[in-house]
Amino acid sequence: MSNSSDGRFDEMDIELLRCVESDFDVSLDTLSQQLDLSKSAVHYRLNKLKDAGVIRSVTADLDPLAFGLDMVALTEVSVTHEQGYSDTIGTDLAGVKGVEQVYYTMGDVDFVVVSRVQDRSQMNAVIEEMVAIDGVNETSSRFVMDEVTSGTDVVDNLPDAARSKLVEE
Repeated sequence: MSNSSDGRFDEMDIELLRCVESDFDVSLDTLSQQLDLSKSAVHYRLNKLKDAGVIRSVTADLDPLAFGLDMVALTEVSVTHEQGYSDTIGTDLAGVKGVEQVYYTMGDVDFVVVSRVQDRSQMNAVIEEMVAIDGVNETSSRFVMDEVTSGTDVVDNLPDAARSKLVEE
C-alpha cells in the first residue's frame, strides 16, 4: 500500500483510482475482480485514499445540459492588486451563482472564470455580479460554441512522466 499522504502511490492505487474515478458507484465485488484483490483490501485502500484526501468526496456527476445549462462563458477578470486580493476576490467570484470554476492566473489577467447558465439574460446577471465585486476593474468574456471535451478524469489524463513520478518504484 502506498503512502498517499506524501503524494506517492503504488500501481494498485493508481489502477483503483482509475476505476473509481470513472464510476465511484462500482461495487467492491467488481473492483475486487477487476484488480485481483480481496474486497477487504479494496475497502482498506479506498478508506486510506479518502483519509489522505486523495479522494475528496463522493458525488453524482450531473449533466448540466439536463438542466438547460448549455451557455458557457470563459471570463477574464482584471482586478486591483491589494493585500490579499487573490483570496478575497477569488472567493467572491466563486460565490457568484452560475460560476463553475475560478482560476487565479498570472499574466495579462488575474482570474479566469468559467460560468454556465441557461440564457443570455442569466449570463448578463452573472457578469454584472462579477463586475460589482469590490476590486474588479474589467472583464472580457468568450462564449463557448461547443464543448469538445468535458470532465476531470485525473488518472486517465495523467501524462506518463507524471504517473512515473507518483508511483513508487
